[in-house]
Amino acid sequence: MEVYDKVRFIRSFRGWTQETVANKLGISTHAYAKIERGDTDVNLSRLQQIAEVMGIELSQLFGLNEKNVFNLTNSQCQHFDNWHVISTTNGQTEQQYELKNAHLTIEQQKKENELLKQQVSDLREIIELLKKNEKSEK
Repeated sequence: MEVYDKVRFIRSFRGWTQETVANKLGISTHAYAKIERGDTDVNLSRLQQIAEVMGIELSQLFGLNEKNVFNLTNSQCQHFDNWHVISTTNGQTEQQYELKNAHLTIEQQKKENELLKQQVSDLREIIELLKKNEKSEK
């Protein structure tokens, strides 16, 4: 597996878009995409920056192969000399992310409901005032 394949794999495994990583690196999405395709030679300092963004050691980009494994958990990557990728924590992380988003959505809907209740109350008040005004004009 080439370095650019490893970079793409780790990004994908983390659920990040190319744009997300490019922004973290301070480069354009197009430039980052070229790195992942292997269309551009990447200097050592850029590789170090990529490793830092990915939360791994630079040596892992060079040493990771079919006989090695890494565990992507909570923005950390640990290197093991076994043959499988430990991904259960990533699933948990995704679920935690989805749960957090669900809670945020619920909170937003609660706020919207309160606003709608207030608007209904205001409209009822206006209707009552209009009825009183109509009666007084007759």
